[in-house]
Amino acid sequence: MENKFNLPTEMVELPSKGLPYPITSPLSEGKIEMKYMTAKEEDILTNSNYIKQGVVIDKLLQSLIVTPIDYNELLVGDKEAIMIAARILSYGKDYEVQHEGKPVTVDLTTLQNKEIDETIFTKGKNEFSFTLPHTKNVVTFKLLTHADDKAIDQEVKGLLKINKDNITEVTTRFKRMITSVNGMREVKDIREFVDKYLLAIDARALREEYSRISPSMDLTFKYTNENDEEEDVDLPIGITFFWPDAKW
Repeated sequence: MENKFNLPTEMVELPSKGLPYPITSPLSEGKIEMKYMTAKEEDILTNSNYIKQGVVIDKLLQSLIVTPIDYNELLVGDKEAIMIAARILSYGKDYEVQHEGKPVTVDLTTLQNKEIDETIFTKGKNEFSFTLPHTKNVVTFKLLTHADDKAIDQEVKGLLKINKDNITEVTTRFKRMITSVNGMREVKDIREFVDKYLLAIDARALREEYSRISPSMDLTFKYTNENDEEEDVDLPIGITFFWPDAKW
C-alpha cells in the first residue's frame, strides 16, 4: 500500500562503518536510515512507564530507525551517534548547556565520529586479540552491544539485591567483554580468570586498548574560556537533550 503522506528521512553514518557487524546484518552497511520525530515519538518521550524503567531513549531510537535492524546488535558507540542524530532530527542542531555557570549553545552537527584504525578490523568479525602486558596472558575481547549493556545492568542489579555491598560493575563488564583467555572460551573459565587472576594493572591496559579501538563519537565541544583560550569540554547529556523546554 502506497504511503499517502511524505515523511522525511536522513541517512546516519555509523562510527564503526559497519565493520564489526555480521555481513548479513543491515548494520554492516555502515549507515542507517532514520526519520524525523513525529507526535508519536513525543508520546514516547513523555511515557512515564518508559521513563521509570529507564528505557525511554531506547524506545525513542527504535521508533525513529527506519532500517530494519536488530536493535540489540547495535554497538554502544554506534548507538551514541544515533542518539545525537535523533536529537538533531527532532529538535534541531542547537543544544543549550551550562558551562562555568554560563549558557553555551553547542552545534551538534559539529560533533564528529572518532577516527578508527580500519586495519585492525576483520570485516564481519567483532573480536580482537590483546596480550596483557604484565602477566602475558592472551585475551580476545569484543565491542559491547546494546544487548550486552542490558545484560550487564541486569546482572549487577541482581547481585545488589542479594548483597547491597556487592559492587561488581567493573568485573561484570570484563566478563561480558572478554571472549577467551589463552584459547579457553568457556564462560566459567573467563569468569574465574576475571575474579581471581586479572591484575589491576592488566585490567587498566585492557580498558585502554578497548577505548583505543572502540568506534564512537567525539562528544566534546570547543569552548573559549575567560582567558580567551580554547579548550575541549565534555558534552553534558542532561534533561534538556530530548526535553529542550525543560529548565536547568
